[in-house]
Amino acid sequence: MHILIVNSEYPPIGGGAGNASAHIARELVKAGNQVTVLTAGFARLPRNEQDAGARVLRLPGLRRKADRSTPTEQTIFMISAAVIGLFWAMRLKPSVVLAFFGVPGGAAVWFWNWFVNIPYIVCLRGGDVPGFRPYDFASYHRALSPLLRRVWRRAAAVVANSAGLRDLAQRFESDVDVKIIPNGVDLEKFAVRDRSWTPAHMLFVGRIVYQKGLDLLLEALGNLKNQQWRLSVVGDGPSRPKLEAHVRTVGIEDRITFLGWKSRSELPEIFTHANLFVYPSRHEGMPNAVLEAMAAGLPVLATRIAGNEDLVNDENGILVDSEDMTGLQAALEKIIHDAQMRKRMGAASRKKVEENYGWPRVAQEYMRLIARVLVR
Repeated sequence: MHILIVNSEYPPIGGGAGNASAHIARELVKAGNQVTVLTAGFARLPRNEQDAGARVLRLPGLRRKADRSTPTEQTIFMISAAVIGLFWAMRLKPSVVLAFFGVPGGAAVWFWNWFVNIPYIVCLRGGDVPGFRPYDFASYHRALSPLLRRVWRRAAAVVANSAGLRDLAQRFESDVDVKIIPNGVDLEKFAVRDRSWTPAHMLFVGRIVYQKGLDLLLEALGNLKNQQWRLSVVGDGPSRPKLEAHVRTVGIEDRITFLGWKSRSELPEIFTHANLFVYPSRHEGMPNAVLEAMAAGLPVLATRIAGNEDLVNDENGILVDSEDMTGLQAALEKIIHDAQMRKRMGAASRKKVEENYGWPRVAQEYMRLIARVLVR
């Protein structure tokens, strides 16, 4: 079977969706499928190459940063994927297409279907679902809603990566049956066999933007200066200068290290030095960062939102309500003081991902869905 994956993100560019595409592609190849990926070009990356058995075709684009893209850059990819991608679809004749994000990937493949009859599956990731991050995306979602409805309705299937994201999608378009296939994690890559559990060393990994709630974490930590803790922040973004200024103002700059953007190959080593993962995000689909922290055997303190709720419970971490500063501060104080709790929860994190979130299992779920689509 020939499976075509369309995603504007693919390593080394992009975030969780690109990582998911790469792992799913590799597992589908291992299962005996032919896999081609259409993604955005960037810098001097090859236009046509093989990656773990999958053929990766990078389409012309104007993307300027590896870790994030602008609406204009996404629009350019959508047009490029719609026009040039149609040529590749007609040439390759895939059995099915996995289109990541309703826009831009899903919209491009929807356009193809006016010319070629190829079933496609839309893989929702968060930002492409109206209602997600309204403080950032409300105007875009209003403009795109008519197109998104058409893309979803024509799709052979629509998939969300968490229960919360599925519920949000079905509030937007109740006539579409949205299925759940979670993200996965590389269990071998992030395995940590030993670490020190004292003193408390927290880790945050993600884009430094309002969505991720790092401002809430730093404010809470500013009230815990009498406790023993350290925090490493991996990531970059427009909020970073303001947050760095804040930690200097409240006098905790000696406790916090901003490490900047790191490649995926560097992350496993960084996880080994932490003993608590903190993720106070305001909105998520299903965060790869939390899955990777769990695979590394870390307890997780996170907000009670879509995605986090699927991954974190009382056994492997603590959930607090988003924007609840009192609850966040109390949870931090509790878990910072108790190294044995962190160790016990870390073991439960690793067990949970081993049982439920390996990439081979995720790929099998996609294969079962593809089989049902092709039978119909």
